[in-house]
Amino acid sequence: MDSESLAFVLVGHIDHGKSTLIGRLLHDTDSLPAGKMEEIQAAAEAEGRELEFGYIVDHLSEERKRGITIDTAQTFFTSDVRDYVIIDAPGHKEFIKNMITGASQAEAAVVMCSVAEGVQEQTRRHAYVVKLLGLEQVIVLYNKMDLVDYSEKRFGEVKRDMDAFLSRLGVTPTIEVPVSAKCGDNIAARFDRMPWYDGPTALETLDRLRKMPPPTTKPLRLPIQDVYQIDSTSIGVGRIESGVLQAGQELHFLPDDRTLTVRQIRKYLEDGVASAEAGECIGVVLDGPTPSRGQVGCPLEDRPTQTRRFRGTTFWMSAQPLQVGQADLTFKCATQEQPCTVSRLNERIDSGSLEHLETEAGRLDETEVGELVLETAEPVVLESFYDVRELGRFVLLKGHTVVAGGIVTHTQD
Repeated sequence: MDSESLAFVLVGHIDHGKSTLIGRLLHDTDSLPAGKMEEIQAAAEAEGRELEFGYIVDHLSEERKRGITIDTAQTFFTSDVRDYVIIDAPGHKEFIKNMITGASQAEAAVVMCSVAEGVQEQTRRHAYVVKLLGLEQVIVLYNKMDLVDYSEKRFGEVKRDMDAFLSRLGVTPTIEVPVSAKCGDNIAARFDRMPWYDGPTALETLDRLRKMPPPTTKPLRLPIQDVYQIDSTSIGVGRIESGVLQAGQELHFLPDDRTLTVRQIRKYLEDGVASAEAGECIGVVLDGPTPSRGQVGCPLEDRPTQTRRFRGTTFWMSAQPLQVGQADLTFKCATQEQPCTVSRLNERIDSGSLEHLETEAGRLDETEVGELVLETAEPVVLESFYDVRELGRFVLLKGHTVVAGGIVTHTQD
């Protein structure tokens, strides 16, 4: 049987122990390459510091010097149940765009919270992004129990604060576990320092998560990423975001509004491919001119919305405020890219406190969330995020810089 793999994003406030947790998981599941611990030990000694599990992740000298994780990184480990991909999201506010990029690939989220410090602004902000990106499986690990003498009372206090905030978001944690990533308590093994906790360890909790199935039962959606010429054959390349594609099937392409027949489906190192499904990257040979990048293939009888004006919930990430009427932005969704204008601000929320803010000024400040009406220069092909995520998730750019991430909530305004 092929090994199953599950990706989860690890989020939380700076210095609440994300890198230490990753190092501990790698160590305790014997997932480290041979000689890695010796290498880490030598690096720590060379810098005159005590060995820390976080060094396994923060291996770049600049990251060690600054003492923070500065980018989203992927790490891999294996339990007795499955393979895992950990998407480590930075904790600093200025790195939140990396966290959004990372979370968009995840099937679950692990929120780290230090019981020594309690729920912090960035903890709440990251939890909001987890909710925004539709991650339904959420584990909360209450870390650094060793710093509070493994106090059940302190665990309960911080848990109540976290539960209250998550409840306001509409998030119900899958499970909440008191841990010490530094000492190993309740990570992959139990010790006798928290006899009052009889639930699963962090690793056992991860092993209980559901693998999210590909959306094969949803309507077919195939955004074209590129076109290649191989031996005089034109091949449209893309990733099937939902549904199933059959060789010989008719595909309607939007926004060009053309119908073509799939003569061949191409997969790497495979011949005579009869079908492909959601999650697969493929090439298609069609019976006419191959659509260009940004076109979306779909069944003629079940097409997504084609529109220039729609509503979306947007997390603003630039120090320069967003202004209603701003027209210097670029909208990117799947492989589509269009100049766009912010037509209206319907709602404005502080992502840390969930406070609703006034909208009369027509602006959105850094780390605020707004319900926007966006208008693109040319029609784009969209779905509600809750129907087909890859056609309902977008970013906004100013020049070449990502300034916002969001989801489509209404395909028509």
